[in-house]
Amino acid sequence: MHPLDSYFRDSLSDLSESPSAMALGDSDKSASWWWGLFEAQATSRHLDFVARELQQSGRGFYTIGSAGHESNAMVAMALRATDPALLHYRSGGFYAARANQVPGSTPIRDILQGLMGLADEPIAGGRHKVFGHPDLAVIPQTSTIASHLPRAVGLSIALHRAHRLGVDCEWPSDAVVVCSFGDASANHSTAAGAINTALATSFRGLLVPIVFVCEDNGFGISVPTPAGWIEAAYGSRPGLAYVAADGSDPANAWPAIRKAVDFVREQRRPVFLHLRTVRFGGHAGSDAEISYRKPRDIQADYARDPLLGTASCLLAMGASAADVLARYDAIRAEIDDEVNGLRNDRRLGSAAEVMAPIAPRTPGRVAETVRTLRNMRPEPEQTEPGHSPKPRTLAESINATLDELLTADRRVIVFGEDVGAKGGVYGVTARLARQHGTARVFDTLLDEQAILGLGLGAGLTGLIPIPEVQYLAYLHNAEDQLRGEGATLPFFSRGRYSNPMVVRVAGLGYQKGFGGHFHNDNAVAVLRDVPGLVVACPARADDAAAMLRTCAAAAITDATLSVFLEPIALYHQRDLYEPGDQAWLAVDHDDHVAIGRARSYDAGSAVLTMISFGNGVPMSLRVARRLVATGITAQVLDLRWLAPLPVEDLLAAARSTGRVLVVDETRHSGGVGEGVITALVEGGFAGPIQRVASQDSFVPLGAAAEHVLLSEEEIEKAARTLAEIGER
Repeated sequence: MHPLDSYFRDSLSDLSESPSAMALGDSDKSASWWWGLFEAQATSRHLDFVARELQQSGRGFYTIGSAGHESNAMVAMALRATDPALLHYRSGGFYAARANQVPGSTPIRDILQGLMGLADEPIAGGRHKVFGHPDLAVIPQTSTIASHLPRAVGLSIALHRAHRLGVDCEWPSDAVVVCSFGDASANHSTAAGAINTALATSFRGLLVPIVFVCEDNGFGISVPTPAGWIEAAYGSRPGLAYVAADGSDPANAWPAIRKAVDFVREQRRPVFLHLRTVRFGGHAGSDAEISYRKPRDIQADYARDPLLGTASCLLAMGASAADVLARYDAIRAEIDDEVNGLRNDRRLGSAAEVMAPIAPRTPGRVAETVRTLRNMRPEPEQTEPGHSPKPRTLAESINATLDELLTADRRVIVFGEDVGAKGGVYGVTARLARQHGTARVFDTLLDEQAILGLGLGAGLTGLIPIPEVQYLAYLHNAEDQLRGEGATLPFFSRGRYSNPMVVRVAGLGYQKGFGGHFHNDNAVAVLRDVPGLVVACPARADDAAAMLRTCAAAAITDATLSVFLEPIALYHQRDLYEPGDQAWLAVDHDDHVAIGRARSYDAGSAVLTMISFGNGVPMSLRVARRLVATGITAQVLDLRWLAPLPVEDLLAAARSTGRVLVVDETRHSGGVGEGVITALVEGGFAGPIQRVASQDSFVPLGAAAEHVLLSEEEIEKAARTLAEIGER
């Protein structure tokens, strides 16, 4: 028997009504309400005990418990079952109480299936132990510290916008978003940034209906939080209503919790609910709490057990200690029966089953969605008889396509730093805010985590977000919003929740006059490493239009999360071979480009294939033209998609010439070329392969960049060497 269980049993017989519990005669809640609270709390408590027993017997895999935090059940009871909840991992009481609000729910089975990694668990399907269920409006979160806060804030901001735009939104217009986290997480920069975003947005007069629930147990694993710190940090923030409640005293805590929720519901402004809790049993099963806490301090915390606090209220409502203990034991018996019933349930049986929710692809449906969007586009620009439409630059093409998407689908929103009135640093979003209104094209804070969090939250409301991150170098401090939140949500919810989003990012090197590392960044390896994330990289205007439509249509159709990487140096490039030839301009003529299909610049009877992307494409084309003068004919293959790579196309191109030169403008270590060569080798290509790439260096300012970025001279030298290797 766990010491906490023994203490609870021993204390019940000596328990008397607390002074606050004795005042319950004036409470607006009946005895049945208090029994419901106790049942939710006791369910969570016993499930924590069982989690450790299951692990010891080899049947369970997760032991981060909620013991001591069961007062969060009152937060659930103050909310509606339709209020979206993004919860941290000590939310067993909340989940059980929320389930009690929805007839037919099975919280004991749900949580046990998660603990045991069973495939029929209703949200993650055996992939992880998370609190989540679509019928309970609980959106699953992983345990990356505070990473769910930006999404929660984004959801609260996007709720009103979605209803205002007439989007079919899953959440009611008067919904309140609740987001819980611990006191240690409150110190994380992600939490600080998310809360600041909520306050800054509310300060501008926009609606931000969110309850931040900081469950303060005084520890971050082994590190104590200084007494009074949370209140000092958040108790007097302008624009942030602060409400404190002691979870061990439910009679007093309940009015405070209800006050916090009612405030948000009525005022549509953020509130910080500081819920004081206690942590029983250490951080997790592997945490030896005795190594950093004194036994007497651990024992003293038992007196703050929220279950004892609720039992005291039940005594004040006329129950006996025997009644409470009988209900407590009945819940444990119900859990034991459920454990036995799950004894033969199956776990995930294959890699394919594990990976099924990561990135569904329905290219036929995506193509049909593109056609639908194209049919609703603005009237084609008028041209004089006998003249073709005006060719565009890369930037002009992206702008026109964003305009087209905004016109075709009211769910599309475009936002980011400087994208509104200014139209972007490079003019890519020029005039869009004026044409479509600031509800759909708008500026954000200078915070990439907030930008991506808004996109992730907006996707949950039914919107199709197209956020812009101003430079690739600025994305790196927010990458976990893509990796730990965006990509994992469908994985941990069996696709029930997802993040349809197209993240536009200006990046790569070779920008003149405004360079340096922070504006010329060629680090894309981290994006290619995220399961399910699509990475598009158009080099030319016509591809940009078609690929952007594809990414938007995939978001609409398959809830695809994609990064649309735009080569800055090519934004306004007009010429290719000679000044004034305007050979890099292009007319938008393709509806879309299927994800994972390359583009070939065929040179007829070529003797080698140059495989490239981004800036490497025009560089390779210029090299290929110079090679012709020496009798060497080369074809150029533009990958276009960096993830997933167009393996079928690059193998076909390689086999057509028998020689491959990989032209990789990213870094030699971790660059895109590594994946290309691996695909060639694994695909059975046996011909000679060479690779040229940029140096393993950050990009310096000015002419110094030429020393570390791949040059056309290097490409040409490698191509000549490769062409001289034997006959095919």
